[in-house]
Amino acid sequence: MLHVRSIWNGAISFGLVSIPIKLVNATESHSISFRQVHLDDGGRIRYRKFCELEDREVTGGEIGKAYEDGDGSLIPVTDEDLASLPIPTTRTIEIVAFVPADRIDPLQMDTAYYLSANGVPATKPYILLREALKRSQKVAIAKFALRGRERLGMLRVVDDVIAMHGLLWPDEIRGTDEVAPDASVTVRDQELDLADALMDTLGEVDLADLHDDYREAVEELIAAKASGEQAPAAPAGEKAGGKVLDLMAALEKSVRAAKESRGEETGGATGARAGERTGGKAGESGGSGGSGEVTPLPARRSARTAPKAVGGKKSTSTAKKTAAKKTAKRTTAKQTSGTTARTATKSTSERATKGAAKKTAAKKNAATAKKATPRKRASA
Repeated sequence: MLHVRSIWNGAISFGLVSIPIKLVNATESHSISFRQVHLDDGGRIRYRKFCELEDREVTGGEIGKAYEDGDGSLIPVTDEDLASLPIPTTRTIEIVAFVPADRIDPLQMDTAYYLSANGVPATKPYILLREALKRSQKVAIAKFALRGRERLGMLRVVDDVIAMHGLLWPDEIRGTDEVAPDASVTVRDQELDLADALMDTLGEVDLADLHDDYREAVEELIAAKASGEQAPAAPAGEKAGGKVLDLMAALEKSVRAAKESRGEETGGATGARAGERTGGKAGESGGSGGSGEVTPLPARRSARTAPKAVGGKKSTSTAKKTAAKKTAKRTTAKQTSGTTARTATKSTSERATKGAAKKTAAKKNAATAKKATPRKRASA
């Protein structure tokens, strides 16, 4: 790392331990820069620094810094003034606490730096702090001064190096109230199920496999122009879709597209699952491939609701069928009523006949008993 130019020299203050370090940038930009040119002749456009009082161009050695007051007056501030400020973080990264890494909100993350041990005597305390961070599985919160202001930092271990992330102060993070979506919108479980299916289908990715397609395209464009060749044309892609009217159908199509891009067979499983969840037929909300616009699902008609013709009147065939059904019901009711009445009359007649027979038998028995009694007495 000695070939990397340091941007700050100081020390890490770890209790009573002081670790001399060098601060170097941990990231680098690969973006392509453009220069401004004069369209008429291609001449380079440059910005020159002029002193407005002397109306002449000045060099970098003649330029300092000053603070502009509210009334427009300038108060000069030198590097020596800033270096002599009575704060401990002027040349020191002062560790103030050790906390779990999940306590740090990613929104606070800023520029990343590597901390390099500055000299052989700094090696052992540097390794001591590195191993302590590893074993504790915590990060160190520190304060340091850089480029004219005090900053917050987080120290953690990357491979065998202590890295420091500049952190924004908590009051520099804007609230989310003004950008939060409308809380009245609800999401159905079926939509969440399809979103989960889409996430599972997309799967994971190795970040090392990702690259900047735009930068590569710009490099090819520049190479073609430099060699006098024709610039590569943009590939003909699908037209941008219209307004998405059905979220469920959009999620289903996304799942199918993700599976197809991975070479997986889609079949009709996705549409079938969605149909089961929504109570419709399998694939009912799929739509045709190729178009980005998704139409809403048609409302299912209840079986109890008879179809209506234009104007709200029942159709002739439907009216006839309905009248026939009513006539059949009335006929059945009459037949049932007649049968029931005949059955009741028959039952009553049978009960009356049985009763008369019982009475006749009783009279005969009584008469027989009277005749038998006088004959016994006469014989006695």
